[in-house]
Amino acid sequence: MSAAIGASDELIGGFSAEAAGARWSYAGPLILANASRVFAAAAAMPLPTAGEVDLSGMVAVDSSAVAVLLALSRRAQEEGKPLAFIKVPAPLRALADLYSVEDLLAA
Repeated sequence: MSAAIGASDELIGGFSAEAAGARWSYAGPLILANASRVFAAAAAMPLPTAGEVDLSGMVAVDSSAVAVLLALSRRAQEEGKPLAFIKVPAPLRALADLYSVEDLLAA
């Protein structure tokens, strides 16, 4: 579900379902400029059935990435489904540590 926002290729980013919806992967940046679009698109997708989200394709992050992942985690809790973020980029892990939400990224 990756789509461009505006005309800038720099803002392409999004989650996509893989393995018949068993897991998600993320590709592109997750920053303030695209966070609301990414979140809205993710909200329209069923959570991955295996509960796994691969973040290895996340190329740029800011605090908006942490907010989106927190919202997805809350959604999974509300739906009673497991959700684990794997292959977390170091800059995202550093932000989670900074905001004392490192447990969010514990696999």
